[in-house]
Amino acid sequence: MIRSHVTSHVLDSTLGHPASGVPVVLDRSVDGVWMPVASALTDDDGRATSLGPALLSAGTYRVTFDTAAYFGATGQRVFYPEVSVSFVLAEEAEHYHIPLLLSPFAYSTYRGS
Repeated sequence: MIRSHVTSHVLDSTLGHPASGVPVVLDRSVDGVWMPVASALTDDDGRATSLGPALLSAGTYRVTFDTAAYFGATGQRVFYPEVSVSFVLAEEAEHYHIPLLLSPFAYSTYRGS
């Protein structure tokens, strides 16, 4: 399997394990309008490694996590029903990894490797 140019990893800090089954959508901004590129579900390890093509052109992208679906499935309350992370893919030769550390009332993200 070829790894996507953009991947993600979601960890549930409240339950202390990977967040499996989180719907993730990758969009690209084209003239200020978000256009869908791909979608995936996180696997049992909380990873989305098949999120779009192996190569993307430079531009502004967004990864949106459907946290309401995940929290509903795990029986947790939801305050943030979705988390959207916009980023600039500037180096076409580099891999982009967008991790999400998640709890019902907080989240954080960073550029991973």
